[in-house]
Parts: sequence; structure tokens; C-alpha cells
Amino acid sequence: MGTLPAMTTSTATRSPVSTVRTGDIQYWSRTLIPTAKDAPADAEAPSHKLLVRGGFIRRLAAGVYDYLPLGHRVLRKVTEIVREEMDRAGASELLLPALCPTELLHETGRADEYGDLLMRFEDRHGRDSYLGPTHEEVITELMRSAVSSYKQLPLNLYQIQTKYRDEFRPRAGLLRGREFLMKDAYSFHMHVEGEGGLNETYDAMYRAYSNVFERCGLNFGAVEAEAGPIGGSASHEFMVFCDTGEDTILRCPETGYAANMEKCEIGERSWSLEGEPSGEAEDVHTPDCPGIEDVSKLLKVKTRNMLKSVVFRVKSTPEELEKYGEEWIVAVVRGDHEVNEGKVKKAAEVGAIELAEPEKARANGFEIGYVSPRANLGKKGVLVVVDPDAAQGLDIEKGKPMFWVTGADKKDYHTKHFCWSRDLGMTIEEATTGSCPALMVADVRNAMAGDPSPKAEGVELEAQRGIEVGHIFKLGTKYSEAMGYTIMGEDQALHPVIMGCYGIGVSRTMASAVEMSHDDNGIVWPLALAPYHVLVTVMKPDDSASMDAAKNVASGLSASGFDVLIDDRFERPGFKFKDADLIGIPIRLTIGDKGLAEGAVEFKLRTDGGKGEFVKFDAVVDRCLEVAGG
Repeated sequence: MGTLPAMTTSTATRSPVSTVRTGDIQYWSRTLIPTAKDAPADAEAPSHKLLVRGGFIRRLAAGVYDYLPLGHRVLRKVTEIVREEMDRAGASELLLPALCPTELLHETGRADEYGDLLMRFEDRHGRDSYLGPTHEEVITELMRSAVSSYKQLPLNLYQIQTKYRDEFRPRAGLLRGREFLMKDAYSFHMHVEGEGGLNETYDAMYRAYSNVFERCGLNFGAVEAEAGPIGGSASHEFMVFCDTGEDTILRCPETGYAANMEKCEIGERSWSLEGEPSGEAEDVHTPDCPGIEDVSKLLKVKTRNMLKSVVFRVKSTPEELEKYGEEWIVAVVRGDHEVNEGKVKKAAEVGAIELAEPEKARANGFEIGYVSPRANLGKKGVLVVVDPDAAQGLDIEKGKPMFWVTGADKKDYHTKHFCWSRDLGMTIEEATTGSCPALMVADVRNAMAGDPSPKAEGVELEAQRGIEVGHIFKLGTKYSEAMGYTIMGEDQALHPVIMGCYGIGVSRTMASAVEMSHDDNGIVWPLALAPYHVLVTVMKPDDSASMDAAKNVASGLSASGFDVLIDDRFERPGFKFKDADLIGIPIRLTIGDKGLAEGAVEFKLRTDGGKGEFVKFDAVVDRCLEVAGG
């Protein structure tokens, strides 16, 4: 894929207030808004606390929520925006079953991959079924039965539907639930490049997603990401930036490059395995200390002076193993760093790897928990891949040999004063050169803030927190090949269909907007997502003049596309104002005696402190349109 299109287009800058429909008018006393002073005891995330307190959602069971009228209205706002942009991008909407036969997952192997996260059960006839967490297999099954010619492609199909995931410990309200609302789309192609190819649709989805989140009023960005359990060759996550975000994004402040921790590249780092030993090699008894932190405390050694060796098994066919030459890979990083599986696979140039099972690894001579960079000595088909920060024979800062502690390749023992040039069992040149090197140096760890940028020399990466609300993938032929979905091409030969996958977490978007925009008093909704654009608070609901004024103001606003909620409750003003802050409606109009005497309402934005301004009745609509950008 080439350069991605710009994030913002003309469609993304439209007013969030509809100009093609009459806005809704509702009375607080006629709907269900059960606000609460206190948050649930188990609530930690701001969105969880405020959505429950504001009467948007109500917990029914662990990870399962009722969407009350305000919450349902927000979901409708999100889905309307998503639907408009997907349709504009050329996708067609359908609806697939939530209840699916597990035999489809067996075709791709994902019945086992999902494990306990899959909500799986037998019906009364003994048929194995599941509630869909995603629908790659289901849509592929539909396509292989309905589309058989290249002339019918490309196609991009989407749905907006409830998904299910059996989280062991649901948390953070809508951010990590067992039931969630999602938009998922799937595209089908005969080729990657050119008109009608996967890249063309991928770029269109990137633009559509940018438009969606721009129109939602979110502070967001697109970052490079790993494909994860969905699979595929390339992917981007769309992240809402907020201090409470569950994910860490790393950015280059000079070029704008951004990626999540698992995908982020690290700029060039100097390394050298040459160097004198820091002392005589010493095996130290470290009983029941297979973890880095345990050894660090026992030996009083900083984790940055330890070498962590993680063993992977190459998951390949016999033909691939013969080509690659490795059956096992040992990734070595500094003790305070984390091994990145995707980078290990890329560095070793193998098809697929998995973390070694301890029993199998031990049977092949790897003492898990105590493995050292020497683990390939005396073994064939073992490649050691060392991260540059671990490939240091000299402590440059201190100007003396590097002091390393590593596993001793035997249970309950670690080695002090490990030296690369002395302890490899072969010269460094022998280890790193030749047609089948036993050791190589490559970036195989997660990036961190302060690492050198891969895009700008001399610039350091910066960290930012975010919440994933969208993800687009280039799936390639992963699912079509597994499920035998081939199409006769223009060359009269059968070809596996090339696929893309594009998801938006609708309920996550709702929660993320709250995480991004709230204060001590409650939610601060972006205008486009607010359940109502305007809240008209009537100080004296039993006064006919006040209620008539409220109805007239609401009618004028509704005619201009504003959704209006009239607070007609017989409650104290202070109580009403606290609720107004809590539910976060962007524009507040207050009708009281002083305003009525002047033929005006008190106008105030949710984001403004202090008192509002008085606006004449005949100028209210224009003032609200000014705020809405319409």
C-alpha cells in the first residue's frame, strides 16, 4: 500500500446537527434517566462510573449492560455516522446470524485459538454452536455459496450487530464487556493492486474511518498495528487519545509516525558483542527463581543487567523447516525489556512461531526459566536472535566490560559475568556469518518511550495513551484458503479470494468519548454524539408561561435539526443543574423569571464555568447554530 490518504475530508467537517430532519423533543419526566450520586463499587474507569451515574447504562450481569434511553440515543448517533460513511465508501449493509455453527471455526482452526473466550454451547440436538465474536468464517461461507465469478467482485459487505466474548474478568464497563455492539465489514477481491483491488478498498476504509471519528468529535489517530488473532499482512488501529487509555501508542514527534507498542519499530541502535569479561563466569544457586524480578531481588542485580532468553518453536511445514533451517528460536533481550513475537518472526524470516511449551522445550534441552544465549550449543536447528540493547560487550556509560547475568541452562542456576566474546562457544564471526548463522542481532523487543525514532535520526519516540475504537486489516487469503473459497479468474484458473476486514467498536466509541471528555462534574459530550444537543431547564414547571416558552424554544430548535430534552421535573434548581452537568448535554438553556421578564433564556455551554448569557427568544436558534457550526 502506498501513502495513505489524508485523515480529514470534506464529509468529516459537516455540522453534527442534522439539516435534513426535524430534531427530537423529549421531556425528562416522560423518559427513564435514573441518575445517581455514587458510582458502582466495582467501577474504575471514568466512563464506567459516569455512564452508570448518568443513567445511560445499567449492569444486568458481569460484562452485560442495559442501554437506557440516553445510552441508546448515543449508540444511534454513532451507528448513523458509521452507516453513512460506510455507504458513502461503497459498502453494502447486511445482517449475519449471531448464533453460528462451530464447524465453521474448525475449518480455520479458530475454535481452538479462541479457547475460553468463545461463548460456545450445544443445543438440544447436540449441535455445537457459538455466539459470534467476529464473523470472518460466516461471511466467507456466505460468499463461497453465492459468489463464484471474478465478475462479481470486488464486494464490501458490513453489518452492525451485537458480538460476544466470554471475558474471564469483565472490567471498565463498556470497554471490556462480554457483550458489545460492533460494526464489522469484509471485502473480497481477485487482486491486491489496481482498480478493484484490496489496497483500493483498504484506503477507502481508512478514509471512511477517519471521517467517522472526525465527525464523532473525537481526538483520534491511526497507528500501525499487529494483526493479532484476526491474522493478515497489514493493519491500522484507530485510537482515541486520553490519559486513561488502556493501550500505549508511540509517536515520532517530528514525522508523525505512530504505532502501538507491539508494532512500533525502533531506530538504529549501535551494538557490539566484542569486549572483555567483567569477571570469571560464576554459576549461582537461584532456587525457585525462574523469573527476572525474582533473580534480580535475590542477586541484588538491576534487571537491565540481566539477559532474558525466550524460546519459540517454529510452526512450519517440513518443507519450510528445510528452507528456514531452524526448528527453535531463542530471542534474547535485556531483562527490563519485553520480547516481541512478531519482530522475532520477521527477523528470523520464518512463516509462523509460537511460544515453546515447557515440557517439549525441556525434552529438547531448553531449561525454561533458566535458558541462556548459549542454548544452541550442541544443538542443530536453533537460532539465537539478540536485540541490540542486549548485544553489548562493553558498558559505554561506565567505560568498562558489560556486567551480565543470564540463565545457566540448568534448573535453579544463573550465571554471573556472562561475556559474549568468551561464552558463545565459538567466535563471534563464526556465530554470526555463514549460510546458516547460529546467532543474529535484530530488533526483537517492544518499543518504549525514549527509544530512537525509526523515521527521524536523533529524535526519540514519545508515549501516549489511547483506546482502540477501530481496526482495519489486510487479511489476504488466510480465510479463503482455509475454507476452500476459490473463484475462477479472468485467466480461467481458480484463485483463492483475497479479503480485507474492517471493524469499529460502536459501544467502545461511546465509552471512549466519555474517557476522552469529562470533568469532575460529569460527562462532556461532543455535540455529534450527545443524546440531545440542547437541554432546556425549566425552573418552574408548574408555571404555564415558563412551559409555553420552553415548548416554543424547543419547537424552533427542533425545526432546525436540534434534539432537545426539556427538564420539566419538580426538583430543586441545584439538583437539576447537577444532573445537567452529569449527563453532559452540550448546550443548556434555562428558563426562569428573570429571563422571561426580558424575553430571553439563559444560554450556557457545558464547557463554560460560571453564569451564562441571556439570549432573546428569537435569537436562540441562531445562537445554537453558531455553536454547532451550522
